[in-house]
Parts: sequence; C-alpha cells; structure tokens
Amino acid sequence: MRLEDYGFVGDTHTGALIGSNGSIDWLCTPRFDSDACFAALLGNEKNGCWQISPREPVLSVKQSYQNETLVLETVFETEKGAVRLIDFMPPRGKYRDMVRIVEGIRGEVAMEMKLIIRFDYGFTIPWVERSDEGLTAIAGPNALVLRSDVRTFGRDLSTIAHFSIGKDDRKSFVLTWYPSHEPPPAPVQAWLSLVETENYWREWSARCTYRGEWREAVVRSLLTLKALTYAPTGGIVAALTTSLPEKIGGVRNWDYRFCWLRDATFTLYSLMQAGFTEEAAAWSNWLLRAVAGDPAQLQIMYGAAGERRLTEAQLAHLSGYENSTPVRIGNAASEQLQLDVYGEVMDAMHLAREMKIDSNPIHWRLQRHLVDFVEANWMKPDEGIWEIRGPRRHFTHSKVMTWVAMDRAVRAVEQFGLEGDVERWRKVRQTIHDEVCAQGFHRGRKAFTQFYGSEKLDASLLMIPLVGFLPATDDRVRSTVERIKEELMINGFVQRYHPEESISVDGLPPGEGSFLPCSFWLVDCLHLMGREKEARDMFQRLLDARTSLGLLAEEYDSTDRRLVGNFPQAFSHVGLINTARNLSPKLGPAEHRAHLGP
Repeated sequence: MRLEDYGFVGDTHTGALIGSNGSIDWLCTPRFDSDACFAALLGNEKNGCWQISPREPVLSVKQSYQNETLVLETVFETEKGAVRLIDFMPPRGKYRDMVRIVEGIRGEVAMEMKLIIRFDYGFTIPWVERSDEGLTAIAGPNALVLRSDVRTFGRDLSTIAHFSIGKDDRKSFVLTWYPSHEPPPAPVQAWLSLVETENYWREWSARCTYRGEWREAVVRSLLTLKALTYAPTGGIVAALTTSLPEKIGGVRNWDYRFCWLRDATFTLYSLMQAGFTEEAAAWSNWLLRAVAGDPAQLQIMYGAAGERRLTEAQLAHLSGYENSTPVRIGNAASEQLQLDVYGEVMDAMHLAREMKIDSNPIHWRLQRHLVDFVEANWMKPDEGIWEIRGPRRHFTHSKVMTWVAMDRAVRAVEQFGLEGDVERWRKVRQTIHDEVCAQGFHRGRKAFTQFYGSEKLDASLLMIPLVGFLPATDDRVRSTVERIKEELMINGFVQRYHPEESISVDGLPPGEGSFLPCSFWLVDCLHLMGREKEARDMFQRLLDARTSLGLLAEEYDSTDRRLVGNFPQAFSHVGLINTARNLSPKLGPAEHRAHLGP
C-alpha cells in the first residue's frame, strides 16, 4: 500500500506501521542491530505480517487516532455489519507488547487473523509451539508469545484464527516480545492496558503549551516525535523504517533508524517551545554523551543508545518496497566528514544553555574541544549536508555552519561568562564569514551556490538567514531565495538541488521526491522576509501533504502526489512544529536564531 494508508503506533521503545487493511507490515525496535522484527518491508507477506480483517468484502475503511493519543482505530464496514480494530503499544518496562482488540459495532462480521512471524528482516523462520503461556515463537535471542481470546491453528508456517464478531463483542490479541533465554513475561490485560495507554498519551499531550493556530497538527507531530524517542537514552531516531525509497523503484534507499546530530537544534526548539522540557533535556544529554570523545571522531549520526558502529550492509533476500532495491541496514554516511554538524551541536548546546537545561561545566570543556577542531579544520572540503557519495567539496552550507560553531562559542563567553579565547574566535568567525560571502556567492547567478565556484543552487542555503549568518533582508539572501523558488520548486515543493545534477553531485542516478524540511525552511524564510501570505499558503500546502492521520514521510513526490522515503520522519514533523510556531504571533525559532546573526 501507499504510505498514506499506514498508521503509526509506538511505546517509546518500539514502533509499528499498520495498514488500513488491518495488516501490521513493519514492527521492529529502533535499535538497528536488533533482529527483533517480524515484519520486513511494507506489504511483503512472505517476510512477515500480522493481519486482522473481515473475511467478507469490505465496503469502506476509516482509520483515525483516538484524540491526542497514539491509539489507532480502523473501522471496517461490510454488508453484514461493522467492526472496530483498536491497535496500540502500551508503554511498560523491559518487555514490548503489540495489543490488538476487535470490537463489534453492528451486525455480525466473519473475521480472520493471520500471523506470519519472521525474525532477522524476514530471513529467519522461528520455532513455534503451544504452551500454557500461549503460542510461542523462538529464534536465536528473540522470542514472541501470542495470547488471544480466539482459538488459533497453524497452516503453511502461519498462525490463523477464524472468528465472528457481533455487536458489542470484544476479542483481544496480544503479541509480546521477550529475550528467548527468559520465561515469557506476565500477560497484559488488553482492556485495562488500553485505558492505561490512552491515559498515558492524553496526560502527555496535555502538557503541550502550544495554543496557537494549527494546534491539532502540532500536537500530532509532537506525539509522533515522542513515539520516535528511545526512552532509555532520550535519543530520537530519524524514522521508524529502513530503505523506503525516495523514488519508487530507485536506489536511494537508506536506513534512518538512527539519531542525526543535524536535527538537534530544530528538535530542541520544537520540544522546548511546546513545554516538553524533560524530553528536551533527555535529548540534550543524549547528544552530549554521543559526541563525547575525540572531536576528530565526531559522527553525523549515532544509534539510539549512542552506538558508533553503524556498518552498512545490503539484504539481498528482500525485494524492497514496490521492488525498490537495494535494501540496506546500517548507514555508511556515519563515516563521512560533514563539518556542518559541529555547528549544529554548538548551536544546540547554546540553546540548551539559554533554556537553562545545560549548566554542567564539563559540557563546556567538551564544546571547547569541538571549537578547537572547527578552528583547525573549517577550511577543508567535506561530504556536506546531503551526505554525498561522490568527491568532497567546499560546500557553502558546511562553511556557514562552521561559522555558527564559532559564533555560538563567542556568544557563550559574551552571554554566560564562560572561559575561552574569545578574541581569536571572533577573528576566525569573521574570516569564515568573509570567505563565504566572497566565494559562496555567485554574482552572475545572484545567489549563494552549492559549493565554491559552482553555479548550482542548493536548498540548504535557505539556512543562511535561519541561523543568523545574514539577515533575511540582505539583498544576497533575498535573491538566493528567489532563485531557489524559481529553479528548485516543483509543483509547489522544494527539491534539495536540481535532480538532473544528481550524478555530478553525489554519484547516484537522479530520482527522488522533494525533501520536506527544505519546504519548511522556505516558509520560514518567506516569513522572515515579511511575505506572510505567501508563507501561509505554502505552509497549508505542506499540511495538505500529510496523511489523513497527520503523518509525514521524509519526502513528497509532487508529480505522483504521494509520500516517499522513510516514514514517519521526525525531521519533517519537527519542521512542521517549528514553522507553525514561526507563523504564530509570538517569537518563533526562526526569529530567535536569526537574531543571533551579525
């Protein structure tokens, strides 16, 4: 199915994607090195799925969330009646549960439950047997136990149940993961667990302080962000999935179940300004733990627990989503040099200090080491924000972000009285600024360009006013925004760079959707430039790209009018939250960061 047909549930440890046909086609932990997933790559029954649906023709289906929760309801209408399927994952201790409840609404409907368990990305068939605990499935370190109100039977390496649901009837199915060397955990009571899960999410949502326009969209995005958090560490993964293609049938299929440092500042803004200080502090502390060590070994991304070794491999036994191969786990971009992340880390830590969630002097010593590295290495070429798999270049965005690193270091001394060679840092900051303005701006194109000496545009340069490098009123910024609008917008959405230039930029064939955060950045720039109606119109277009459940993927294919890329995507939802705040009357993230400029 299309991504628009999937709902998302999670428990801040694990997540699942549930189709409007009642099938769970992806269920895994955010720890990429774990093989505790029984469904691999959407809609591929051979590699595992868990479907509960009517056995008779379905006339209509409607999916919705219970208000401000992560409890998903799917209502099936048939000629003989209607049933409601309720899906959720109760947040609890060391074990993970997927709870499914079938409830009769009217008439009587014949139902089928079909469970195909495959571990290790669809590769491993488990040993399945019945016990007093229920139906257990074991393979290597992982075990699942299915407990249900309905008798099941085995057929073709699958578990099947046939049952009927009348008005007000209720049947429950609970699938629980546990380490295979331990006994099955105590069962959860489905209906009690439902009430507890509803209360958990409603109490969490009630803490949201955002009261502006688009509140429903903002709260749904915050819920998604919370569910993508790995609670034990505070890390927030970029997406639940791996290898969902940026173009159907294409090769840009990456593993996004990691925490990107690049998202840090935007994520902190979205959490702090919505009143979620605990989550912001946890994310900030995760960031500091992850980057601790030799600054030369700083990675652009880490595992949910801070893991550094994210070796990339291809899974040849999987055909991929809509036959988009290769299917990858791990991400080789973790080994690249991307100088912009030093600026993002310094900016995030400056924000944390301003928000009074970072007062540990040890943190400043770590940041000084990062600044020393930037001072010694900012002039080097790198792989840049788009993680190119081609030659290193002097990317303009990377240089701008090294300026941010030096600028936030200077401000740490000026605003908070911290120790540092502020005069030297000011000189380096000015040197970087002068060089970017001289070599990153192309006078013939009247725009900042992708890398020094290039005539190519790049949407990452929309960040120039958003980080305070130059004001949005600067003529060079205005003309850059205009060029990007004219040349990189397709059907109202912003491309990262011109798709025809992919081979020369990153060595990969062309073919991808519009990276949604870029479109949010353009809205923010238009807002800073005082073009309010234009900004609001574009923001509405982005809101319309969401699924009916309010979810966003990494990209949007504006030609085929569908979401593409990994799903749901934290960075896209962070962009929505912050842009909504920017367009509200009070000072938003864009104004705050912009005011930090020269």
